Amino acid sequence: MGKGIAGLETAYQGLFTAVLIILAVLVILCLIRAIIGPRIADRIVSVNMMGTMVIVIIAVLTVMLGEGYLADICIIYAMISFLAVIVLTKVYMGVYLERKETEEKKKDGGTV
Repeated sequence: MGKGIAGLETAYQGLFTAVLIILAVLVILCLIRAIIGPRIADRIVSVNMMGTMVIVIIAVLTVMLGEGYLADICIIYAMISFLAVIVLTKVYMGVYLERKETEEKKKDGGTV
């Protein structure tokens, strides 16, 4: 019975390690998407996805290492990530509306 539990523990460690490797690769791919764009909206979505994947990585590490304080860090990181995406979206919307207003003035023949 004891040997079966140790084998199960080894299987879980392998599964957690595989999940962490896959998530790390996905975070790198999202970083590449954030860099190459092509639009600001693509960059904001990829930054949000990276934040979500980092939260999942921290949660997997919480279970893998058995450290409860990492769950608190995960929750704090989730709040900070959410606020960062909201701020980025507000800044993007401000720039977008300003650009749209400038284009309308040019179209109407007004000076900028």
